[in-house]
Amino acid sequence: MPESLKVAVAVSLDDASADRIRELEPRVELLRDPALTAPWRWDGDWEGEPGFARTPEQQEAFDALLADADAIFGIPDVSPAALARAVRANERLRWVHTTAAGGGGQVKKAELTEAELERVVVTTSAGMHASTLAEWAVFGVLAGAKDLRQLEADQAERHWGTGRRLMRHVSEMTVLVVGLGGIGKVVAERFAGLGATVWGTTRSGEPVDHVDRLVPIDELAAAAAEVDAIVVTLPGTERTEGLVGAEVLGAVRPDTILVNVGRGTVVDEPALLDALHAGRIGFAALDVTAVEPLPAESRLWAHPSVLISPHTAALSRQEPRRIAELFAANATRLLDGEPLQNVMSTKEFY
Repeated sequence: MPESLKVAVAVSLDDASADRIRELEPRVELLRDPALTAPWRWDGDWEGEPGFARTPEQQEAFDALLADADAIFGIPDVSPAALARAVRANERLRWVHTTAAGGGGQVKKAELTEAELERVVVTTSAGMHASTLAEWAVFGVLAGAKDLRQLEADQAERHWGTGRRLMRHVSEMTVLVVGLGGIGKVVAERFAGLGATVWGTTRSGEPVDHVDRLVPIDELAAAAAEVDAIVVTLPGTERTEGLVGAEVLGAVRPDTILVNVGRGTVVDEPALLDALHAGRIGFAALDVTAVEPLPAESRLWAHPSVLISPHTAALSRQEPRRIAELFAANATRLLDGEPLQNVMSTKEFY
């Protein structure tokens, strides 16, 4: 087992989070030069300032930093091509940690060989965003249950109304969580705490805390027909693409609420628009879309029963510290010869 670990910081990282890594695992040597990475526009802006560019000398220094590392924190420049170059330029590289929960998509695009994927283990930041995403999922269901868009429209028109609108109560709803991974488990906990009946999809059949009924994934459409709200938390893979499509959205009861905090490709957007038009989906809250940024011509933008968030539900001031702590814990595991947490599947890339 190595006595120390050289870690190249390939994305911008604040001083406090860097210090936290060193504090938790003193055997880590951070190779870090903030001048070589794109500066943040906000806390945890891993992609950084779009206009950032290195001089030839800076690029040479950045490449040298990556080539001298045993591990890399962050996908270099959040670029699949840069990741591939870094892996191939450094035969001693053994570990890459992505700052994204779903960093497998970038790794897949890097088109690393089977031998390279076997040599370099990739871990993700899955679970670090679970709490904030779960809160947004609750917000999305509440927004639908309390008719937020109509309230906004009435306020804009200064319209009080002559009657009283009936609102739905989460404590009387059945919520189907599609995906009971790190995010889905916290989503289930939050809704259970509000008194909802919680169902969740499963492949393994293993019990999950706060989930009243496990739904085999091949019975998704049948289960969707019996619930009041559906919360999607799944990653974007070939297996999940379009999973919530015409069959599922055609089976739901009128005014079902749909929330997506997973990946946009899981929901078939044309099928969603059809379901919205037919009234089967009464409200949709989407933090993610199939194409991002969402094209200006998309009908989702203007739909009165759709709430769009620009893939920001996971963002918080605490995110960099949480990811730094996860990385430090994994560094300790690596140095002590223990299995790493959040290892990316080289088959499904999540």
